[in-house]
Amino acid sequence: MKPLVELSAELLPTPHVVESIQGWFSEDGINRGDVTTNSIVSPTDRVIASIVARDTLIVSGLEPLARGLSTPPLAGRVMLHADVAEGALATPGTCIGRLEGGRRSVLAAERTILNLLGRLSGVAVMTGRFVKAVEQWPAVICDTRKTTPGLRLWEKYAVACGGGTLHRLGLHDAALYKDNHLVGIADSELQSRLGEAIRDARATPDLSFVEVEVDTLEQFDAVLSLEPGLVDIVLLDNMPSEQMSEAVQRRDLSGSGILLEASGGLNLDTAANAAASGVDRIAVGAVTRHAMIADVGLDIQVEA
Repeated sequence: MKPLVELSAELLPTPHVVESIQGWFSEDGINRGDVTTNSIVSPTDRVIASIVARDTLIVSGLEPLARGLSTPPLAGRVMLHADVAEGALATPGTCIGRLEGGRRSVLAAERTILNLLGRLSGVAVMTGRFVKAVEQWPAVICDTRKTTPGLRLWEKYAVACGGGTLHRLGLHDAALYKDNHLVGIADSELQSRLGEAIRDARATPDLSFVEVEVDTLEQFDAVLSLEPGLVDIVLLDNMPSEQMSEAVQRRDLSGSGILLEASGGLNLDTAANAAASGVDRIAVGAVTRHAMIADVGLDIQVEA
């Protein structure tokens, strides 16, 4: 996987980051004025405030936020300095970064910044737990498209901070033929229909991969018999570990280079079982869907 700094710049280019922050600030009413802060804080007060981990967490989001806040038209309000590297483990009480600027600006931006850092760090923590659960096997943990609307790229970045492997970004960059695409196609027609469809899909520029979901070993055999090079990954949907092991054996005996991916309601225990079956990838929606928001606080310490 690419270094996190490179991945951050690729997934979250600065114009996208700035646009996101502006939208979140607007949602919180910052453009209309912070009634509470403006009524009690002098416009000349300046502060340095510590961003502190209240939970044990995996840090995610400091780098893109710092980039965005230092870029016009956001530049000049507050500055974010990272004290801990992205993807690093932080224990309770650790200062992971600092906000510097006018006290009014820092207080107005506080909740937006902490909300994002808490969400991303929570996704990174959940991903890290799954990665830890399968570490004794070669299988990698992959994310899915089960992300929070509007936060797709941010949450995928957080998955990478937690040690996960990124799946497709959306509908545009990879082909994934699922059960609802294949419903109504008889097993006897599956090879010809899929072959034709995949050849058409592979004409798409910059396609990352082609994946086909199967529910049975009979469907798997049909996909395995396709022309080599058409399919990159086969998704084994909701298969018990015994069936996944059988699919691995059939793949290996065929000499195919197709990767096998387990998926379907996996938790920490069942992900380990899937990894033990010999599959190459484990797609886990829980890394985003079940992630808890990490507790991150802001402590104003000294006047600048």
